[in-house]
Amino acid sequence: MVKHLHKGTIAILTGGGDVPGLNPAIRAITIRALREGYRVLGFRRGWAGPINIVRDKKVDNSPFVIELTEEIVNRAGRTGGTFLHTSRTRPSHVKLNEMPDHLKEKYTNVSNDLTAEVIKNFEFLGIDYLIPIGGDDTLSYGVRLYSEGVKIVAIPKTMDNDVPGTDYCIGFSTCVTRTISLVNSLRTSAGSHERFLIIEVFGRYAGFTALLPTMAGAANRCVIPEYQFDLDDLARLMVEDRNSSSSKYSVLLASEGVTFKGMDSMFFSQQSTDAYGHKKLGGIGQIIADKVKELAPKYNKGRTINYISQNLGYMVRGGDPDAMDSIVPMAYGNLALDLILKGIHGRMVILQNGRYDNVPLEVVTATKKRVDVSQFYNTKRLRPQYNSFEMKPTFIMTGS
Repeated sequence: MVKHLHKGTIAILTGGGDVPGLNPAIRAITIRALREGYRVLGFRRGWAGPINIVRDKKVDNSPFVIELTEEIVNRAGRTGGTFLHTSRTRPSHVKLNEMPDHLKEKYTNVSNDLTAEVIKNFEFLGIDYLIPIGGDDTLSYGVRLYSEGVKIVAIPKTMDNDVPGTDYCIGFSTCVTRTISLVNSLRTSAGSHERFLIIEVFGRYAGFTALLPTMAGAANRCVIPEYQFDLDDLARLMVEDRNSSSSKYSVLLASEGVTFKGMDSMFFSQQSTDAYGHKKLGGIGQIIADKVKELAPKYNKGRTINYISQNLGYMVRGGDPDAMDSIVPMAYGNLALDLILKGIHGRMVILQNGRYDNVPLEVVTATKKRVDVSQFYNTKRLRPQYNSFEMKPTFIMTGS
C-alpha cells in the first residue's frame, strides 16, 4: 500500500465526449501524483460528480467519487474511453429535473447555479487541486471555478481538436487514424459499384477531422463548417473525380456541422439541447448525398450516379488509443503535475509547434479555434491547400 506524504489531494474528472487517450492521462496523473506524495480522487461522470456529493461522512459518495490507486489506473491505462465515465453536466446551469435529491428543496428554479455547492464539496473532500480533462465546454466551467478561487490545471481533450491555445487535443490523432482506415475499407464497395462515397465525420464548428484525412489522401474533397459551400459546385467536382478515376468512384468527407448555400443553420438530428445549449447533430451527410445524386446527371451526360452514405460517428472514438494518443496524454499528465509541484495553477497544458508547454486557462474562453480557410482551404476546389510545410505544427493546419 502506498504511504502518502500528505502533500495534499488532487482530483481528476473527464467531461464531454469520450475519446481514446483519457485513461492514459488519468493513469499518468495518478501514478506521478501518488509517487510525489499526493492523494488522488477521481470524480465520476464529469461535472456530475462534484454536484452530487453529500457533505456527510456517514453517506456513501462512492458512486460519484473514488480514491485512485496504481492498481486501478494500471488496469484501465491502455484502454479507450474513460473508466471514470463522463457527462455533459454544467454545474452553473442545472435543470430542476436533473437536480440531486439532497438539493431539491434548496434549488427550485428552472435552471440553477450550483457552483457554491461544488466549491463546498471540494472543501469537504479536502481537494487542493482539480485537473479537468475536456473540451472547451468542460474547461469553460473550469475557468469559472478558477475565477472563484479553485486551483485548476486543465488538460485539453476533444476529437474535433478545437480547444483554443493548443495545437493538439487528446483524441484527435486516433480520430484521424480511424477515419483514414475506415474510409479506405469503404473504398472497396464504392469502387465495386462505381458510386460516390460520402462520409460524415465529427466536427461541429471546426473542420479539422475532415480536412486532415483528406490531406492525407483519404478523400477527393471535403466540406467543413467554416465554409458554406455550393451544392452544384460539389456535384460537378465529384463527377469529375469519379469519371477521371480508373475505378469510377469518388470520396467526400463532410463535417457534421457543415452547411451549404440555402441552409439557414446546421442540420440537427434532435431539437433538444444539452447543458451547454448544443443540439445533437447528425444526418447532413445523407442530405448531401441525396442532393449530389440529384445534381450529378447535369455533369454526367444525364446519367444518374448512385452513392454510399456512411456516418462514421462513434466508430472513430471507440476502442484503444493510437500511439500519439498514448504518448501525449502521458506527457500532459506529467506536465500537469510539474505545475502543481511548483505551486502553479490557472494553466492549461498544451502542445505548440511540436513542444510541450502551458498557457493561461482563460485562453479557453477568450477565443475560438477554427480552420483558417484563407490559408488552408481551397474554396473553389473544396479541398485542403498548403503552400509550405516549413515550421508548421505536426498536424499542419491545427496551429493554435
